[in-house]
Amino acid sequence: MVDARGLSCPMPVVMVQNEVKKGNPNSLTVLVDAMVCVENVKRYAASQGYSVTVTEEDGEYKMELSK
Repeated sequence: MVDARGLSCPMPVVMVQNEVKKGNPNSLTVLVDAMVCVENVKRYAASQGYSVTVTEEDGEYKMELSK
């Protein structure tokens, strides 16, 4: 899991990149609290072959990345 709440871009994307480079997981959960971070992580995830499901609750976004 990548908890990037409270961080502004590009840090959430960098954190996801690091997780993907470490082990190329089949699934990964990412938490952020800004829509711009959601969009940037979604773009990166798609470029790596992941599909992304986003749920929002109380201004926080949970992204489920899966291959």
